[in-house]
Amino acid sequence: MIDPVFLKRVVLNNYKSIKECSVTLGPLTFLLGQNGAGKSNFLDALRLVAESLNTSLEHALRERGGINEVRRRSAGHPTHFGIRLEWQLPDGTQGVYAFRVGALKKGAFEIQQEKCRVFQPGLVPENFYKVVDGQLRESSFDVGPPAASDRLYLVAASGLEPFRPLYDALSHMGFYNLNPDEIRELQPPDAGEVLKRDGSNLASVLSAMAKENREAYDRIVAFLSKVVPGIQYVAVKHVGKKETLEFRQVVGTTQAPWRFMAENMSDGTLRALGVLTALFQSSNGQRKKVPFVGIEEPEVAVHPGAAGVLRDGLRTASKITQIAVTSHSPDLLDDKDIRDDSILAVVNRNGETKIAPPDQAGRSAIKDRLYTVGELLRLNQLEPDEEEADKVLPSQLELFADYKPWRK
Repeated sequence: MIDPVFLKRVVLNNYKSIKECSVTLGPLTFLLGQNGAGKSNFLDALRLVAESLNTSLEHALRERGGINEVRRRSAGHPTHFGIRLEWQLPDGTQGVYAFRVGALKKGAFEIQQEKCRVFQPGLVPENFYKVVDGQLRESSFDVGPPAASDRLYLVAASGLEPFRPLYDALSHMGFYNLNPDEIRELQPPDAGEVLKRDGSNLASVLSAMAKENREAYDRIVAFLSKVVPGIQYVAVKHVGKKETLEFRQVVGTTQAPWRFMAENMSDGTLRALGVLTALFQSSNGQRKKVPFVGIEEPEVAVHPGAAGVLRDGLRTASKITQIAVTSHSPDLLDDKDIRDDSILAVVNRNGETKIAPPDQAGRSAIKDRLYTVGELLRLNQLEPDEEEADKVLPSQLELFADYKPWRK
């Protein structure tokens, strides 16, 4: 079976409220904590990588209010932020990708350093490059594209065969905060390869899935029918040059299903459909596989009784796609089969976000099946192991440290 884990370890320095963190991720990771703890900041750092590769770093920073809104604010006045990703592709290729961005006067920025290594364990040669202050300092290739201090070099290096798979994987990561109002609107059709962050091309994605992978499409409808009783089918309806979704649902004692357009469906129904589509889109058979899916609070607007259905959907989808979810919903986590190693507890201490596995008491309670993770949340007893987090070696927080191949 193919390992669904794409991002093995994530290191962040001075990103928004996160001073530093070094965490490992599994097939399904729950980031749990109260509102304002900084859960979304962790996913946003990964989303910045994808957006910077799809558009530009300047655009990604501008969408967040500029670099001064991204780099951490503190008494120490850090003037930079950094991201390091240790990854593995389905074919066994491994490596590290890291960069550090520094602030300049008047809201400007520069990429101080960027490093990439790509290799197959046990095989040579290794492919790599290192860019410092806009200059290509080291590389495994003799002739390469020019570097610039305001653009990630991986965009240019994607024209070189060894780096293309990594570029495709990072740029096709999907991050979702679904907006029911956007899903209700008539949508312009597109290729339907990757679901947009707000769900504004949901009709196109479902249309492509129905044609290319009917099994995945039917799985989505089956899960949705458990969230919204009576749902039998979801079809794409063309209205002039645009499209929308048509739901077929049994109402009351009628045998024939009624038809409802997306504009008539509840927020919970539309969000649930969007979440399920985000999760299973990589089984679509399309060219642009989504190797990592991050979803913010998938349980929002969904009846608490349906949280278990979403949990089952997350678990099923994580067999083919790596998933990270932010939540503070006890209902979503009320399952003793959720293991402690799939949990990252998040708290904010005096404006600084701490991210770590649960403390020893929490881990023991989960392992011994004394409490579900949801019950610990209700009791406010799910805390990060801050002592262990403080023991993280400096080398584990270093953005450009030598990379040791990942071993299971």
